[in-house]
Amino acid sequence: MKVRDVMVRDVATLNLEDELSLANDIIQLGRIRHLPVVEGKKLVGIISERDLFRSSLAQALGYGTRATRDLMKTIRIKDIMVTDLVTISPDEELKVAVRKMLDKKIGCLPVVQEEELIGLITETDVLSQYLKN
Repeated sequence: MKVRDVMVRDVATLNLEDELSLANDIIQLGRIRHLPVVEGKKLVGIISERDLFRSSLAQALGYGTRATRDLMKTIRIKDIMVTDLVTISPDEELKVAVRKMLDKKIGCLPVVQEEELIGLITETDVLSQYLKN
């Protein structure tokens, strides 16, 4: 089985200049854990739910919800996104994707073809496929 058989093609993305508050809203409302960051169609970074937790240190320092949201509006995605990306081709075997996620201790892999983001494969996608078999 190939990555293309399991990956999600309709992926919510962010742009470099988007506010951190937008990422927070999408993650909270969409119950999404990973958001690729694109410049045009080119993948340039990724934001995870874990990155949001790190960035909302303001809450831990005693700021209220409104103050934390105001602070998040001042932070751009490009300032906190992860740029050291681990990606996979849609033509790779599914077991290669699983091995990459396990080895790197990551929960998703952006699926890229010629530097263009075409999908995303997550732990949940792999587990769902396992249950189908």
